Amino acid sequence: MSTTKNSGSTSVSSNFFSRENLKFSIHNLSYLPRWIIVMMDFSVLVVSFFFTILIFKGTGLDYIVTPHTFRFIAGFFGVNVFFFWLFRTYSGIIRHSSYIDAVKLLFSQMAVLIIFLFFNFSYELLYGQKAFLNTAIFINIVLSFCGLFLYRVIIKQTFELYFSDQGTNKLIRTIIYGTDANAISVANALKFETPSRFKIVGFVDKNNQNATKRMLDLPILVKKKKLPPLMRSVNAQAVIIADKSLSKEEQLIIVDQCLEFNYTVYTVPLISDWENQKEISQKVKSIQIEDLLERKPIVLDSKLISKQLKDKTILITGAAGSIGSEIVRQVLIFNPKTVIILDQAETPLHHMCLEMKSSGSNSAIYTVIADVRNKEAMNNVFRLHQPQVVFHAAAYKHVPLMEENPSQAILTNIEGTKNLADLSCFYNVKKFVMVSTDKAVNPSNVMGASKRIAEKYVQSLQFKNTNTITKNTTKFITTRFGNVLGSNGSVVPLFTKQIANGGPVTITHPDIIRYFMTIPEACQLVLEAGAMGNGGEIYIFDMGKPVKIIDLAKKMIKLAGFIPDKEIKIQIVGLRPGEKLYEELLNDTSKTLPTHHDKIMIAEEILDDFEALNIDINELIGIANNFDNDAIVSKMKKIVPEFKSMNSAFELLDK
Repeated sequence: MSTTKNSGSTSVSSNFFSRENLKFSIHNLSYLPRWIIVMMDFSVLVVSFFFTILIFKGTGLDYIVTPHTFRFIAGFFGVNVFFFWLFRTYSGIIRHSSYIDAVKLLFSQMAVLIIFLFFNFSYELLYGQKAFLNTAIFINIVLSFCGLFLYRVIIKQTFELYFSDQGTNKLIRTIIYGTDANAISVANALKFETPSRFKIVGFVDKNNQNATKRMLDLPILVKKKKLPPLMRSVNAQAVIIADKSLSKEEQLIIVDQCLEFNYTVYTVPLISDWENQKEISQKVKSIQIEDLLERKPIVLDSKLISKQLKDKTILITGAAGSIGSEIVRQVLIFNPKTVIILDQAETPLHHMCLEMKSSGSNSAIYTVIADVRNKEAMNNVFRLHQPQVVFHAAAYKHVPLMEENPSQAILTNIEGTKNLADLSCFYNVKKFVMVSTDKAVNPSNVMGASKRIAEKYVQSLQFKNTNTITKNTTKFITTRFGNVLGSNGSVVPLFTKQIANGGPVTITHPDIIRYFMTIPEACQLVLEAGAMGNGGEIYIFDMGKPVKIIDLAKKMIKLAGFIPDKEIKIQIVGLRPGEKLYEELLNDTSKTLPTHHDKIMIAEEILDDFEALNIDINELIGIANNFDNDAIVSKMKKIVPEFKSMNSAFELLDK
């Protein structure tokens, strides 16, 4: 029985002194009180003082010449403590000591040296002899400074080595791409962060100019050709892109090379953009597909946009949607007098309203739940608020859904636009900016055709108003762009969700390509086009290079850390009704004109006669209210002759 007890107590004792318990206690060690640091510093002074005495005694010289030894010693230590207090050498956290703490120690010890040299000179003048050896006091001060500085360095390094050692196997061996100030700051922040997430093993200089040098005691690695072989040579698992001088093309090359060999790529914002530098790990994030598809920032004509929006009343339809909500955010930057955000979706509009209230904007913001198809409701909004600029982003946009419900596409996309355009004329709105889509070009589906008819209507209405002698003629402007990253229902959020669920990632066709633009980028161009428009223009945007959707899917799978077709399957499901392989920005008969903005062009479309088009549209709306799908689509094809259905039951109507 007693043996069992003893073994039990031994086990408890060994557990108490185990590495885990010791690690826990050290890890949770709070900062030392200041009086303990002062006592440690004082101990260093005492040791240095006696070392100096021993050194000079060995040479046959006395450090202290004056017979008042006790007073001298008391004065020496008292002055040291005074300058510790004056320079607050004890106030720093030792484990986080920096060169500033070293400077404080140097100043305090230099002050002591100056004071005592002056005292010794005065003492010699008064009593005809020195109180102590000047050389000895100098040696004493040097030893004191070295001791004070050295023990801080030892404690700092001990903590760094201990915390960097703990869980080393879990740390991600990482190289930092860049050698500029931003890269050094990132490395410093990651190096001193606790708990650590990364183990930095070196820097990469893209110009290979400092290959023989070191930074932060880490090597600057030579990148001869590609990055992966270099990473393999130092057993790195990831790279953090911290060099902000890299172009988008250079970043893409690095990412493609790393993803090919399943290395993780991280990106980090500029140090100046960090709100809290202690949370660096939260700033270092895996590079996203949006980062790779974004282009150079768009330079806006702020003066022109401000002239259009500042102190004006702005109506934004579809304001709870991905495009409409971003238009709201960007419009508020230009300090309009009033912003009316209108949508029929209650919950998203409520969220948008809460966001606007917390934005700190000085503009008056009104929230309206209404349907653009209801002309009486729209008339009430115009009559009550008298908007001067209208951004019309409300629309049904999902191609397969509109193929199944063509009447809804007509009533929202066409009748809704017609209601707003007519009311804009009646209430003398200055500018009406309609958000359209590249699917309106040579449309192959009901949604695209409905947007093309809406484009035709506002353009012909502009032409009619121009030829009519009226005052305050509304300027109608159309903006046309392709797929928007992150918008509701776009392919990127869909792929992200499918990857998170373990796949498969579904693609309609292996050859399908699309143009992509970010939401802020698209909305910036909408504001710019709206500001520069004189009425009647259809603006098309530079969408950059087309992206093959299957390549996009593979890249997203790799960015998520999986292997395409092995860990995450890619499944081809076939083209959806009305879907094209290639989207276009221009009709076959159209031409483009340049503008002062290199990313915005004007599409020259054939103008329709307003009266004839108005009659056709009214007939189309009447048919839509009867929900006869074939009759609806047949009428649409008469209004838009280039509308040829693809992968759709309505292909029969083209024969």
